[in-house]
Amino acid sequence: MVAAGLLFFAAFSFALGRPTSPDELRIHDRRSDAPPGFKYLGQAHPDTVLNLRIALPQSDPAGLEAALYDVSTPSSTNYRKHLSKAEAQGFLAPKPESVQAVKAWLSKNNVSVAKTSSIGDWMTINVPVSQANVLLGTQFGEYAHEETNTKMIRTLAYSVPASVKDHVDVVYPATSFIEPQGLSAAVRVYKPLAGRASKKATQGKGKGSRTSSSAKPSPTAVAAVADSCRTVITPKCLQAIYNMPSTPASGNRSTLFVTGFGGESATPSDLKTFLGQFRPDYKVASTNFTVQTADGGSANFVTATAEASLDIQYTVGVATDIPTTFLSVGSNNTDGAAGFLDIIDNFLAQDEVPFVLTTSFGFNENQVPLALGRQTHRSRRNLCNAYAQLGARGTTVLFGAGDGGVSGIQTNKGCTSFVPTFPSTCPFVTSVGGTTGFNPEVAVTFSSGGFSNMFPRPSYQSNAVDSYLKTLGNTNAGLFNTSGRGFPDIAAQAQGFQVVVNGQVKPVAGTSAASPTVASLVALLNDALFEEGHAPVGFLNPFLYSTGASALNDVTQGNNPGCGTDGFTAASGWDPVTGLGTPDFKRLLNAIKNNITKT
Repeated sequence: MVAAGLLFFAAFSFALGRPTSPDELRIHDRRSDAPPGFKYLGQAHPDTVLNLRIALPQSDPAGLEAALYDVSTPSSTNYRKHLSKAEAQGFLAPKPESVQAVKAWLSKNNVSVAKTSSIGDWMTINVPVSQANVLLGTQFGEYAHEETNTKMIRTLAYSVPASVKDHVDVVYPATSFIEPQGLSAAVRVYKPLAGRASKKATQGKGKGSRTSSSAKPSPTAVAAVADSCRTVITPKCLQAIYNMPSTPASGNRSTLFVTGFGGESATPSDLKTFLGQFRPDYKVASTNFTVQTADGGSANFVTATAEASLDIQYTVGVATDIPTTFLSVGSNNTDGAAGFLDIIDNFLAQDEVPFVLTTSFGFNENQVPLALGRQTHRSRRNLCNAYAQLGARGTTVLFGAGDGGVSGIQTNKGCTSFVPTFPSTCPFVTSVGGTTGFNPEVAVTFSSGGFSNMFPRPSYQSNAVDSYLKTLGNTNAGLFNTSGRGFPDIAAQAQGFQVVVNGQVKPVAGTSAASPTVASLVALLNDALFEEGHAPVGFLNPFLYSTGASALNDVTQGNNPGCGTDGFTAASGWDPVTGLGTPDFKRLLNAIKNNITKT
């Protein structure tokens, strides 16, 4: 395989050594080899049809970022004056000359555009391998992911004509290799151990870590929390710990969307059983959820899965009477990762966007294709910018941070440096870590967190992260990017959640429990704001890192080990285990209203 790759690049080097014609093919993207875990099987069959997406440069991503921060920063006079659909799209629509150049190139090669994204920054083509080889000056091969035996057709390099090189960001997924299990949810069966929470609360982990004697927890000010909530979480526990109302929403304007991938499904019958057992005060007969599909997803009301059941039961069951939609994403999207882009593009094409969107799926940042997430000399790529569009239009986008500690989305025993997760590292989303127990809450050891290798640290978190790094000193030096975007931003309970799956109660854990918890709280905040004629909270981070920080419960105990280390330790203020801390509904609502008065 290596020899074939060297021969392939040698051919390109020879071509580059000759005098070039005005429109000769130029190498546009290449990699030295397939990543570990993938095996080359041979040349792809020439008649196999490929679904390829061509990303065009976006016109003004920096302008969109500035507009997002302008409507999301409490000190701005435009705070929560969100953009219209047309205003947001105007920043990222490709320039006409780019559209014309790419269409002319495709037409010249007898290739038609099968689909165009809502703002025209993606063009999808369906071509046989033989035609794709000519179009892109390459040889597509068949590869297999050895652990799952998942097969895919990819190449190690491709070219585009000189006339379109500046008008094409990337052809996706030509050189992208995503591990199939990277898209799986991080939910896990939870088996409580006697004294578990108290033990972790007093442990000092890692070099330079804090012990319980130096920690200064700020517990939630609630009247009473059942002692059972230390190990067994129900909606009533979350309402008590985070001061959330149990009364029905005052209106139906607030909306909450939950995304599910890979065949995940929840059933109304399980939801009815769950509410009957854990929310007996709820009018079960009037409670349900809506299902939407994308990329071949399905509305399966017969068989339930743990992740979808968790997400639906702890959104419907906590955000009382908030209209909740489960978005089932199928596999008709090339490699799974593109499904993230498809659902956001579907939202952005609509006149009304969801007010809260929670996702419990993700993958390791080092697997992210250039087209979807990475920042290069051209621009931030399309998926992260799509989240910025949603935020600018008033959507709160939440992601579970992951369940591998500092080793990534899942536990990775072979890592030699810390592995950040995506989309949590996108600076335009709110990443949610995990905690357990109460008075004080303690970080769960599996809570992913750290620093991005793709995105620089955004200004809204500079002071908070810099403060942590000064305290950290040389601990874990060389294992992470000290200038990267820090995550998570916030945290919530993530262990011992009681979930009904196909009629049976199962205790589960994961930051995939924390994210829908925070999503429910935000949906209730929006409901309260709508009742008084105010706008939704939208993109949370600039608020959380400024005037909202005092409305959070600081978590100062615990750590997130991985990669042969003790990982990072929780600390006063922001830390890469629990972020700024856990939410308090009443204090957050007061802080938001106080900002409204000031602006």
